[in-house]
Parts: sequence; C-alpha cells; structure tokens
Amino acid sequence: MNRILLLLLFFFNLTCFSQTQAEMNKDAYAALNEADKKLNEVYQKILIEYKEDVTFVKSLKNVQRIWIQFRDAELEMKYPNYTDSYYGLSYPMCSAIYLKELTEERTDKLTIWLKGIEEVDMCSGSIKTN
Repeated sequence: MNRILLLLLFFFNLTCFSQTQAEMNKDAYAALNEADKKLNEVYQKILIEYKEDVTFVKSLKNVQRIWIQFRDAELEMKYPNYTDSYYGLSYPMCSAIYLKELTEERTDKLTIWLKGIEEVDMCSGSIKTN
C-alpha cells in the first residue's frame, strides 16, 4: 500500500511540475529579454547622465556595438555551428541562458558609470566620482 502511495505521489509531482522543452525555451527567452531590457535601461541612463561628455558618449556607443559583436562571437564559440541536430531541442534554451549571463555581466559593468566610484581612485577615467 505504501509503495502504491509513493508511486502515485511521484507521478503526481512529475505531471504538476514538469515543463516541456518549448516551455523551458520560452522561459529562457523571457529571462533573456528581461536582462536585455535592464541593459538597455542602464545604457540609456548613462547616455542621459553623460550627455555633456560628447567624447565619452561616442566611445560608449562604439564599444556597445563592439560588445554586441563580442557577445555573438562568444555564443558562436560556445555553440559552434555544427549540424542542426547536434545540440538537440535544448539549444534555444541553452543559448538564451548563455546570452542572458553575458548580458547581465555587461549590465553590471556599465552600472559602474551610474553609481560612480570613490574620489580617491586616481584611475577612474570617465567614471564619475562620488
């Protein structure tokens, strides 16, 4: 009797909490889109806050274009263009997760320009000081 209850509980949990690969792909892309949205918000805030520094803004825009190329190259390096079936159905999810990680790293890096750093840092460059 205990075994039957355990088996029923096990199968109930599987059916309640399992996701299809399509659902996991959708969730991964939703998380990537959220990370991309946050990156764009930080980027836009920097452009506004530093709008008087034309040289910096020009450099930022250039570097951001290069970062997008770098991000795409990183993805291609992690998942080289093998045959269509090489990575299987999880490829969309895995690639979205990796792009999300790279995007969050970039957001963290750019946030420094909004937060600023302590005045005692003589190597602050274009980052505002507090």
